[in-house]
Amino acid sequence: MSIALKQVFNKDKTFRPKRKFDPGTQRFDLHKRAQASLNSGVDLRAAVQLPHGEDLNDWVAVHVVDFFNRINLIYGTVCEFCTEKSCPVMSGGPRYEYRWQDELKYKKPTPLPAPQYMNLLMDWIEMQINNEDIFPTSIGIPFPKNFIQICKKILCRLFRVFVHVYIHHFDRILLMGAEAHVNTCYKHFYYFCTELNLIDRKELEPLKEMTSRMCL
Repeated sequence: MSIALKQVFNKDKTFRPKRKFDPGTQRFDLHKRAQASLNSGVDLRAAVQLPHGEDLNDWVAVHVVDFFNRINLIYGTVCEFCTEKSCPVMSGGPRYEYRWQDELKYKKPTPLPAPQYMNLLMDWIEMQINNEDIFPTSIGIPFPKNFIQICKKILCRLFRVFVHVYIHHFDRILLMGAEAHVNTCYKHFYYFCTELNLIDRKELEPLKEMTSRMCL
């Protein structure tokens, strides 16, 4: 990453604290292996494939946490320009509106301003990945039976951050010279989700044209 990009994507801009893996654990080793393949300039399509002999749940867990950290960082660079005034609706252009629903306060899909939606989204994901019953960190503790389903929901919601940033705030990304970094992150995310069938095709519609130019 260039010096300019390091200045743009610094820890102070992170929307949420980064989740890290403990050294010495299998997941830390998997994370390092995934990072090494990315940094070596290997084809992203090849980098996302499940390594031979590795557990699918571990591979997905490592990537979900990594994508949360990266997308959280990307939104952190534009969040000061994403206000209730500029973005009164969480959307991806005029055709796509995202409504928030959770098991707590918002029992039904509720329209919200984008920054409020983003806060709830990041809080919800952070709660999932910090929950030892869902993302166990101790060796020998199994993943829950619905782990992949939970991860699909997390990735679907993270994709919506890309949609909003690309459609409503990409001018800021361009001004910061961060386009290449964001595009690489998006391609990595897209290849991973489609390789392992972790995101519904209809969710990908808002960025379909851009994706066809960038990834296909």
